[in-house]
Amino acid sequence: MSFVLPSHYNSNTLNQNMLNPLRIKFCESMNQKKVVITGGAGFIGSNLADELINENQVIIIDDLSTGTLDNIAKIITKENVKFVEESILNRELLEKIFQDADIVFHEAAITSVARSIDDPRLANEINIKGTLNVLMAARDEKIKKVVFASSSAVYGDAVVLPIKENMIINVQSPYALTKLTGEYYCRLFNELYGLPTICLRYFNVYGPRQNPNSEYSAVIPSFISSVSKGYAPTIYGDGNQTRDFVFVKDVVQANIVAADSEATGVFNIGSGNSTTINNLARNITAILGRKIKPTYKKARVGEVRNSLADLTSANSIGYVPKYTLEYGLKETIENIKFSD
Repeated sequence: MSFVLPSHYNSNTLNQNMLNPLRIKFCESMNQKKVVITGGAGFIGSNLADELINENQVIIIDDLSTGTLDNIAKIITKENVKFVEESILNRELLEKIFQDADIVFHEAAITSVARSIDDPRLANEINIKGTLNVLMAARDEKIKKVVFASSSAVYGDAVVLPIKENMIINVQSPYALTKLTGEYYCRLFNELYGLPTICLRYFNVYGPRQNPNSEYSAVIPSFISSVSKGYAPTIYGDGNQTRDFVFVKDVVQANIVAADSEATGVFNIGSGNSTTINNLARNITAILGRKIKPTYKKARVGEVRNSLADLTSANSIGYVPKYTLEYGLKETIENIKFSD
């Protein structure tokens, strides 16, 4: 299923002025704000909350379907942090929570391609209806900006690398379709209602608090879990497929930069580097001091072959990734060992 974005949604036209670094305007820095993080007890949301609590009032919304209280245990008792166990499907509650808030970081979602294929109805309910609820509540409560967590999955199998935001969309899973729909809703709420929105197309995010135990676990926590226990990591396909792995601390930085900037539209958030899954497995086994060869299984339906982010647009609003894959893997592994 391929989509060509309309000209007004093309990053080279929609954001032409704001993508010029010399013409970028920034809002007040992210401090002394009231911010809401949907999915704030999840992997990315909890890391974002950790960074924001130093200078802001933070409200975390999470139904704990995939997020955990352990992820926010160190911050939940702070005076400037409030946790609400609830779903983004509850629009009335969202409106109450959003009252007097400045920024909404919308991280809550069904984030697995495989899970969306197994249960497309659930992915549609949470990722589309839930996102619409967030946007409507944000509009009604006069939120200053919504930062939406989108995904590089919308590109599908890109013919040209690195991938730019204005390339043809090639949706290959219900998850990708829900994220693209969320982007379109964000654009419409910006244009129709004047709600500032920005969409961050995350590439392959990894880091501390990523769940290694789910059947839908991402590749890095899955590999770490297997190899640390002495088991062979499982690679789906031949292992020569490539991914742009971006450390979660860089993604946190991207969210804050996006909230500070007056830019709207879509922006790639990655590391700007790619590695094969075979090389990833070798790196993880080496860091863990193991000599284990991976096992190979049939490639999964809906997964893309190659991925690499062009960060030109994101660089222009101040996003610059700082962490190498080696550093990120070591910190992730140390975090898992500490947690155990």
